Amino acid sequence: MTKITQRQNLIINFIRESRTASNKEIKQYLLKEFGQLDRVTIVRDLEVLISQDLIKQIGKGRNTRYKENIKNKLLLFFNIEEYFNIPVDQRSLASEIFNFEVFKNLDNSLFSKIEINKLDKFNNDYQKRIKRLSPIILKKEFERLTIELSWKSSQIEGNTYSLIDTEILIRENKKAKGHTEEETQMILNHKKALEYILNKKSDFNKITLSKIENIHNLIVKDMKINKNIRKGLIGITGTKYRPLDNEFQIKEALEKMILIINKKEIHPLVKSLLAILMISYIQPFEDGNKRTARLLGNAILLANNYCPLSYRSIDENDYKKATLLFYEQNSIRFFKELFIQQFNFSLNNYFL
Repeated sequence: MTKITQRQNLIINFIRESRTASNKEIKQYLLKEFGQLDRVTIVRDLEVLISQDLIKQIGKGRNTRYKENIKNKLLLFFNIEEYFNIPVDQRSLASEIFNFEVFKNLDNSLFSKIEINKLDKFNNDYQKRIKRLSPIILKKEFERLTIELSWKSSQIEGNTYSLIDTEILIRENKKAKGHTEEETQMILNHKKALEYILNKKSDFNKITLSKIENIHNLIVKDMKINKNIRKGLIGITGTKYRPLDNEFQIKEALEKMILIINKKEIHPLVKSLLAILMISYIQPFEDGNKRTARLLGNAILLANNYCPLSYRSIDENDYKKATLLFYEQNSIRFFKELFIQQFNFSLNNYFL
């Protein structure tokens, strides 16, 4: 995640509130909090913020000013620790209900050209690697990724299966002691859903509502969860955000998302990220939404010859915070950072 100091965070907040600010104005603002600071210290802070694409410099010489660098409204920066230190009921949300305005900003600008070029370069190496692997090794690598994805994706949802117990369950069909039937079924459903996706990779070059429902049906199979688009309101723990409660509006939101994801000009990594976040945000089903979202994101990556994510190294608390931040502030920035980290992790740990 983006690491910045308390002072740098204050600088961003001041620039955001002021629209633009000079070095002198920033120095004066920081005086109350940190006392007298030399110009070099502030310049270094500004250089760090510029290098992380959080602010940009406008003008030169004495006319130099700094402005928040927002290429897309959904990339607004928030200090995660500071934000979640505010109690749930005291947080001021961008919108407490589903915000249809987010659809206006779901495009390639969510990733910089530098980010896309770098990730594409790494993925090209992955594509070369899988062509060199024997069918047996390739099958084993997909099995390994399936085990680790099933474990971590379930863990994010509160499942207490260990990675070793997940491996034994998937490979030997042996249930671990001390776990509920629901936990066991959740793991097995991930396996079935990923097998379905791997067998129909090319189908996910174009997303449809029925394909999303097919993944969801597999994810919630034998778990006493309704499989259709929900008709009522559901609450989300830890936030004041409320998803849509009207079946027809939910379907409308899904159709809008599908139209954007199916655009040829949208990059596959952007499509995958949008699918993961928007399914989670819309919450079209009564349960299993985020699991469905993660599997759909991987289906899009696989259909476009990109390395799928296992999420093995992700901190589940960071994942939950990043998702809640999108619900509450419609900021995709933190989640995008985690997505890129996990994409790089998969590239460096599978199919070598």
